[in-house]
Amino acid sequence: MNRRQILASVAALAGNASAAQAVELSGEMPWEPGQANVPPLPEPGPARWAFFTPAEAEAIGAMADRIVPADDLSVGGKEAGCARFIDRELAGPYGRAATQYRLGRFVKGTAEQGIQSPLAPADRYRLGLAALDRHCRAAHGRGYANLPPAEQDKILSAMEAGTLDLEPVDAKEMFEQILQNVREGFLADPLYGGNKDLVSWRMLGFPGAQYDFRDVIDLKGKKLDFVPVSMIDKSP
Repeated sequence: MNRRQILASVAALAGNASAAQAVELSGEMPWEPGQANVPPLPEPGPARWAFFTPAEAEAIGAMADRIVPADDLSVGGKEAGCARFIDRELAGPYGRAATQYRLGRFVKGTAEQGIQSPLAPADRYRLGLAALDRHCRAAHGRGYANLPPAEQDKILSAMEAGTLDLEPVDAKEMFEQILQNVREGFLADPLYGGNKDLVSWRMLGFPGAQYDFRDVIDLKGKKLDFVPVSMIDKSP
């Protein structure tokens, strides 16, 4: 076909499409205004762990404080609720890797392909934290959360480099998992248990779940000073 024939056939197809009758579809996901399928809201006060043991939660909280240390801009990762966020994450479908292919064969891939492992995130945390506790007690006589900050940093650096033995878990994969989840917990909506009091959003100037921005869309180059809004404030 030459170019003229191709253009003519495209025009004919477009004409046929416009002449077609509208079809009413049914059977989609039900939707009701004002209703939402939201996770249970985090309870105020000390966390009630859904997945972690108290010792595991202490270790993750200490790691969160080394990954996101407190400074004059914000609280640290532990106070921001990163451990609570990860705990809730691991107790649900994410912890079971419910949306991932789980039947193998598992072959170590490239960095771009992410973690290729038969272990679901909950398995990696449980086995990895147990191995980390054994290492810390054998090398230092106490658990990770009770080590000096400088020693905690050395352990995290060894995990990142993959030089720490955390069998049966790959230490580098464990570090990458924790780093990703701490970031998520620090930056996610407080609806999911972290980012306590919207601390990271206030620090960054992120507006959160505002209804819309029509009133300010033309205010280019101006500091808007939004008060961040969580989905907790909008949940049914």
